[in-house]
Amino acid sequence: MKILLTGSSGYISGFIIERFKDRYEIIKADMNDSADVYLNLEKADDFDYGVLNDVEYVIFPAAISSPDLCEKEYEKCWKINVAGTEIFIDEALKRGCKVLFFSSDAVYGDHPEEVFDEESYTDASTAYGKMKKAIEDRFKHCEAFKAIRLSYVVSPKDKFTKYVLHCMETGETCEVYDPFYRNCITINDVLDCIDYLLENWNDYDPVFLNIAGKDLVGREDIVKELNRLCGDKITYKVIYPGDAFYSCRPKKTQMTSLYLQEYRILRDESFSEKMNREFKNTL
Repeated sequence: MKILLTGSSGYISGFIIERFKDRYEIIKADMNDSADVYLNLEKADDFDYGVLNDVEYVIFPAAISSPDLCEKEYEKCWKINVAGTEIFIDEALKRGCKVLFFSSDAVYGDHPEEVFDEESYTDASTAYGKMKKAIEDRFKHCEAFKAIRLSYVVSPKDKFTKYVLHCMETGETCEVYDPFYRNCITINDVLDCIDYLLENWNDYDPVFLNIAGKDLVGREDIVKELNRLCGDKITYKVIYPGDAFYSCRPKKTQMTSLYLQEYRILRDESFSEKMNREFKNTL
């Protein structure tokens, strides 16, 4: 089976390549030298879409994912995250590809006391959330389109964890923003869900799949789990990041899934259990 992976140099894409490289033929599409084909979503019309003619799946994590950048450079980010992405997905669907789009819990907006599932109304309030919602709304009635909505993805290589582990190595005291709560998941949750959908696409009826943990997790909770696993080597202080930080992201987003357990996609685990699995050979 042949897969095209957009944004192949990205954080999650590296894990996707490592997990599936021996099982599938992966065509890496990006703007750097390590890509197999050049893809600039700002100039999506210039892409050679003939490459997709014998591709079965397009996995689409490519995006400008910084909420701050989406706010500051709205027009440029919209051109990439919406206009260029629409063109690419349209062309892929025309050629019979199945498209797995990476969305976000940001599509639900800023409603801290609500718990959102796959059937909940989306009410994006931030620039990044509005961009993800625009793609969902554009293609949600297409049979060959599905979207996974990610909560915060924890791994040894996510931005926050890398920062905390760097502070641990250097002996610095890390700053932990609070309040900032999500139903955090791990990179292996994401990979397991992709694995399931690639193998069971036609058996999974819904358009959306929320990849969310059952525990609502703050940044301090992540640090406490890392400390538990590394023997309390991390020193930290909790700080309020300032109102500007929350202009681009809600303080709390609660997301759950109707389908992760129904379709037996992921194990029913606590956040501590997920962290044990994710970092057992790292810390």
